[in-house]
Amino acid sequence: MRFLALSLSLILLTVSGLFSNCAWASPKIDLVVVTKSESSMKVLRQGKVLKTYRIAMGDSPVGHKLTEGDQRTPEGRYILDYKKSDSAYYRAIHISYPNDEDRLRANALGISPGGQIMIHGENPNSSLSPEEAQMYNWTDGCIAVTNAEMDELWQMIDAGTPIEIWP
Repeated sequence: MRFLALSLSLILLTVSGLFSNCAWASPKIDLVVVTKSESSMKVLRQGKVLKTYRIAMGDSPVGHKLTEGDQRTPEGRYILDYKKSDSAYYRAIHISYPNDEDRLRANALGISPGGQIMIHGENPNSSLSPEEAQMYNWTDGCIAVTNAEMDELWQMIDAGTPIEIWP
């Protein structure tokens, strides 16, 4: 009996190891690229685009974020540094804005660079369907996707993943 239990355990471990790299498992990505002018976000692994998402941004998406409340999404290279499961907009993944360059620019201008820029899910107070909401820029400078898409991203993105945000 003990031998049978041990054999079954070894078989289960082997099978689970085989299935951990299957196509239907959520692959971990190593780069996120946002192109603001296209309202798109691509997730990549080893240089290959795995999926493209339609995104919503701030009301004034053109140009780099300079100050708190300007309704702009920052541009540049940042890190997705932590996940927030209790976000007001479903789930959220924090973008490391402002970086040192952003802080220096804001200090030189005598303004606050702002912060708390995230990739997040839907606005629970919106009267629009998730698909309709994605057709408009409605955030305060964050990057929004649907809740279903946020669930996908949640599985694919680990803290420390770089994100590049382009005009």
